[in-house]
Amino acid sequence: MSDTTFSPGLAGVIAGETAIACVDQGKLLYRGYAIADLAENTTFEETAHLLLFGNLPNQADLDAFKKKLDSYRPLPKALVDTLRPIPKDVPMMDVLRTGVSMAGHFDPVKDPDALQERAVWLTAQIGGIIAARFRLLNDQEPIEPKAGLSHAAQVLYQAQGEEPDELSAKLLDLTLILYAEHDFNASTFTARVICSTMSDMVSAIVGGIGALKGPLHGGANEAAMEMLEQFKTADEAKAWIADALANKGKIMGFGHRVYKNGDHRATILERELRKLAKQKGQEQWMDIYDAIKDPMVNDKKIYPNVDYPCGLTYYILGLPLDLYTPLFVASRVTGWAAHFIEQAGDNRIYRPLSIYTGAKDTLVPAIENR
Repeated sequence: MSDTTFSPGLAGVIAGETAIACVDQGKLLYRGYAIADLAENTTFEETAHLLLFGNLPNQADLDAFKKKLDSYRPLPKALVDTLRPIPKDVPMMDVLRTGVSMAGHFDPVKDPDALQERAVWLTAQIGGIIAARFRLLNDQEPIEPKAGLSHAAQVLYQAQGEEPDELSAKLLDLTLILYAEHDFNASTFTARVICSTMSDMVSAIVGGIGALKGPLHGGANEAAMEMLEQFKTADEAKAWIADALANKGKIMGFGHRVYKNGDHRATILERELRKLAKQKGQEQWMDIYDAIKDPMVNDKKIYPNVDYPCGLTYYILGLPLDLYTPLFVASRVTGWAAHFIEQAGDNRIYRPLSIYTGAKDTLVPAIENR
C-alpha cells in the first residue's frame, strides 16, 4: 500500500512532474527562462508562445501567433447577448466564468486534439469578454477588436475606447507576463485534475476561474488596492500601518508562501509602476505605497508580493477593482492551458486517498423510528 501520511492542503506533497515552470532558489522560471529576463526582453505574446508551444518564437513565429490571436478575437454575438442581462452587481469573475463557458459552445477549433490552437482561441476570447463586460457596465456598446494591437493594448482599447499610450500598454503587458504561470498552484492543479478525467480544455479553464475566484488564491491585487484607496495622504497611511502592526492587523499584498525573501516579480513591476505614476501625474500614490511598504520591509522584514504593485498599476491605468482578478485570468489562461496540454500528453487520472473520520457500521432504523 502507498504511503498514507496525511498532509492538509497537500502541503509538501509532490503531485506531478512539469517542464513548464518552477521556483528555483527563489527565482521563478518559465521553461528554464528567468522571469526577470522574460520581463525585460519579451512581450506577453512571446511569453505565451513559450508556455504553449515550448519555445520562444522567432519573428515569423511571432507574426503568425499574433495573426492567429487577431483572427480569434471577435466574440460571438450570442455570447455578448448573454452578457447583456447579467445584473451589474454580479462580480466580474462570475461573469467571466459564464462567458468562457458560453464561448465553448462556439469553439471554432473543430479538432478535439488541437490543444495549442484552442489555447490561442481561449486567450483571445477571454480578453474580449473582460473588455465587453467593462463596456456594458458603463452603458456602452462593446467595441470590435482592432487588428495589429498587442494583446495588452487590445484589452485597454476594447475596454476604454481609445488606443493606450505606449507606457500604459507596456505596464499591462508586463503584468500579463508576470502572472502567466506559477507552477502547481490551486487553480492550475484544478485545471490538471479536470484534464486528467479526459474532459475538455474549456471545462478546465472554467474550473481554473472558479478556483482563482476564491479569496485564498485570487483577488489579492484587488484587496491591496482597496487598502491603499482608503488613504488620501502618506501621513494617513503611516498612522494606519503603525496601528495595524501594533495590533497584528492583516496587511494585504505582503508575504508569499513560496517567496520567503521577497517576490522578485514585485520588484520588477514596482520599478515600472513608478514611471507610470510619474507620467500620469499620480506620484502621490507612490508616497502612500511607500508609507505602507517601508515599515513592512524595514521593521517586519515582510516583503511585497506581485499583487501589491499590480493593484496600484491597474488603478492608475483607470481600471476598476472588479477587473483586477479577471485580468489575472487573461494572463494565466496561457499557463493553465500549457498545463492542460502537458497533462493530456502523459495522463493519469488524479485519485488521491482520504482519511475517513465518520461513524462506522451504523444501522438504518425503520422510518417510523428516525
